[in-house]
Order: sequence, then C-alpha cells, then structure tokens
Amino acid sequence: MIPSPTLEGFEEILKPGALAFVRDLVREFSPRLGLLLQKRILVHESLRTVTLPDFLDETREIRNSDWKIGPIPADLRQRRVEITGPVDRKMVINALNSGADVYMADFEDSHSPTWNGTLQGQVNLRDAIDKTITYTGPDGREYRLGEKLATLFVRPRGLHLTEKHAHFGSNPTPAFLFDYGLFVYHNAKKLASRGTGPYIYIPKLESYQEARLWNDIFDYTEKALKLPHASIKCSVLIETILAAFQMDEILHSLRERITALNFGRWDYIFSLIKFLGENPRFVVPERPLLPMTTPFLKSCSILLAQTCHKRGAYAIGGMAAQVPIRGDPRSQEAIDKVLADKKREASEGYQGAWVAHPALVPVVMKVFNDHPVESNNGGEILKVGREDLLEVPEPKISEQAVRANIAVSLRYLESWLGGSGCVAINNLMEDTATVEICRAQIWQWIHHSAKLVEGPTITRRLFRSMLREEKARITEEIGLRAYHMSNYRGAEELLDRLTTSDSFPEFMTLMAYDHLA
Repeated sequence: MIPSPTLEGFEEILKPGALAFVRDLVREFSPRLGLLLQKRILVHESLRTVTLPDFLDETREIRNSDWKIGPIPADLRQRRVEITGPVDRKMVINALNSGADVYMADFEDSHSPTWNGTLQGQVNLRDAIDKTITYTGPDGREYRLGEKLATLFVRPRGLHLTEKHAHFGSNPTPAFLFDYGLFVYHNAKKLASRGTGPYIYIPKLESYQEARLWNDIFDYTEKALKLPHASIKCSVLIETILAAFQMDEILHSLRERITALNFGRWDYIFSLIKFLGENPRFVVPERPLLPMTTPFLKSCSILLAQTCHKRGAYAIGGMAAQVPIRGDPRSQEAIDKVLADKKREASEGYQGAWVAHPALVPVVMKVFNDHPVESNNGGEILKVGREDLLEVPEPKISEQAVRANIAVSLRYLESWLGGSGCVAINNLMEDTATVEICRAQIWQWIHHSAKLVEGPTITRRLFRSMLREEKARITEEIGLRAYHMSNYRGAEELLDRLTTSDSFPEFMTLMAYDHLA
C-alpha cells in the first residue's frame, strides 16, 4: 500500500501489480537486508576502534583461483563513454541522444528523492523505453529521441536508504527495492524482447555478501517475471574502501550477471574518512591535493583495472565533471585536464569512463578510441597490497580550501533540499558525493584540530565564522528576500550539524531526507 497521496498522473506506475511486486521483494529480502546493515554497524565500529581494512582470509581461494565472469551481451561490449545524470525528462532525452555508449539514469547521487521526482523518473524511463518520450522546454524548444541511442543502465538508491512514502507493513520500504522493483516490473520484459535487458548499476556496496544479496534479487526477479536466466546484467561501483579489498569477491558473487566495475573516486575518498577518519594517520589534505595520482587512489585504480582484466570484466573510469562553457577561456583548460585524466586511465587499462555533460562525450570517446582495450592488457602487472591502498599523503589545508568546501556544500544542499540533486557550480557538475567529501573533510579537520597552512587551528568556532561569511556573501549575491525564500537557511543548519557533530554522521541523505521540499 502507499499511504502518501498517489499523485495525479502516476496511477500507471503505481498500479496494483507493480506495488505487489515491490511488496514481494520487500517481504523476501528485507530481513536479510536488516542483517547486512547490522553487520555494517559492527564493521564500522571495529574500524574505528580495533582494525584496519584488509583482504579477507575467508575468501582467499576466490582471489587465488582461476575463473571468469559470464558472457557480456553485445550491447555492452563497448563502454568507452558513459554519461550519467538524473532522471528528469530533458536529461533522459539528451543523455540517450548524446552519442555516449551508455546512459546511467540515476536515482541515487544526482537525484533528490522527492516523491514527485522519483515517480516522474520512473515515468520518464518507461516512456524512453517505449520511445514515446518528448519534452517541451520553457523556450518552446522540442526534445525527442533520435535514431542512435545510448544503452540504458539504471542506478537505484543505496542499501541504507528508505522510501518513506511507501509502506508494506510497519516499516518504510528499502529505497533500492522501490526504485529497482518499479523499473524492472514495467520495463524488463520489453527490454528482454528486444534482445537487450534491464541493466542495473549497483552503488555503495561494502561487502561481497551485499553483492550476493543483489544476485539473489536478480535471480528472484527473473523467476517472478518469467525472464530468461541471467538476462538482468549489472555493473558495480567501487566507491567504498571496504569494497576495494573485495573486488574479486564482488565479481565472483555476481559472476553470471556482472559486466564491469567502475571507480567512484569522490565517494571513495568520503568512505576513507567515514571509516578511518577518527585515526590521525588518515587525515586527508584539501580536495585539490587529492588527484588520482595520490597513492591510495592510484593503487585502487590500478587494482581495479587488473582485477577486471583477470576476470573478464570491463574497467570503467571516474567522472569527468567539467561543464564546458562556450566562449569561456577556461573551458579549454578544463578539457585539457579531462584529456590528461582519461589518458591516464587508458594507460592503466580502463576501457572507458564517465562524463557528466554531452559536450565531453566526443572528447573522452577519442581518448579510448586511440587507446583500444587490446593495447592495454599486456602491460606490467603491479602488485597492490594492503598498505598501498591505505597510503594517505600528509595533510595540507588552506583557508581557501575550507571556504571552498563550505561554499559548494551550501549551494549544493540548497539545491538538493529544493528537489534538484544535480547542479552546476563553478563549471563543475556536482552531486551528493561532492557535499559528502566536503563536509567529511571539514568534520575530520575539526575532529583532529588540524592546522591551516596560514597558521590557525580548524575549530568549530573558525568553521562557523567562515559559514557566516559565506552566508553573507550569498545573501549579498541574491538579495535578502530571495535568501529567506530559498532553502539556504535549512542548508546552513544541515551543514553545521554534518560538520560539528561529535560523532561522524553516516550519510548526508539520511539526515536531510525528512527536510526535502
């Protein structure tokens, strides 16, 4: 049942058969999910007080034995460029038309999970798959699908989130089952009948047991919806430091269905602070001093590519978040940075990478066309060990960096609370991962009384002083009346809680969800 008002126009998406399927998923898998989330708590507590992450003794045989993942479908054998973005109607059309090999339609980091926005996203994907989707912009411009379309993936929300508007019993529905269940119910058979299938991008995994949960959900779905076995395919984001130590095991758990691993770099840095941030050994420097050549990031990147090659999976590189602005002299500098980063990934053996803006599709496409996968598989195998994955550089933190973290967090949170989870700030496309790393860094710096290169210690008082100054800057920019009519006050209060709490708040989205417009 759906106790919240069923919004007009969404009756087809929330029809009884669809809700019954989601209900069955919830009944079947919620108890197991609860146990996995309890295990997360125990692991997190152990990392804070006792141990450091390591490769698992219990799965040594999986890592050391010779095996491959299952066959990859024809429409997923070219993954040079994957464009990602939210599920609003215009974005869905533009992304499918972008020339990218894959479009990842996102209910997670670039989606603000308002009830209306979540349901509309399901409508938009259904209409796109039916090829009936159109959109008319405020300027009267018409948008519709072209002939050549990107292959569609869908990323549901993470295991830790709930959908408060949907109840099947006394507890809110796990959000990932809601997003996934509605999508496959409405679209899986249509996709399978065309020789493709429902393709899922799995976020935020922390263990191979969580990957096994997903595998069993796929198996259950195929039986319930009478789909061919292993017709549901997936890719997995390696965006937690715990998953980095279990990449072989995650591939093995999903071996009939998985096609690729993707390195989610910003969330990965956030996870390092989240799990290990109370240890002074892991105090990180400011964001600009954490390029992909940073030891712990480079080590994970190399290990991911090597693991994928060994097991027959594709390695997909990180996000190019730049938003090129026509006529802006800084755009070429931004594109040059993208080229350097993608050439590095290609040299490490990656078959493709993510972009946030259609203008970057041909830029990144050319890099991976010029460095085909066959030329990347014969390189030297580098041994990546535990200490390599935990090698963090000396912290260097400037006042400008703290202010930048505050500014981008405030502006993003204001947008997210207003229902928009993907926003361009300073010519970069920002999503939830951005604010998570920004606020995590500030929390960690305050927690360890880190010093600025200019001399002062980073304290709650110093942070709040900078926060007031950034609020004043925004107020001057947009006007006092506009400030009070916006979500900036809520964003300011939320950012303060996220950065000054005694204990580390696990996810911004958990804290902010009840404050959505």
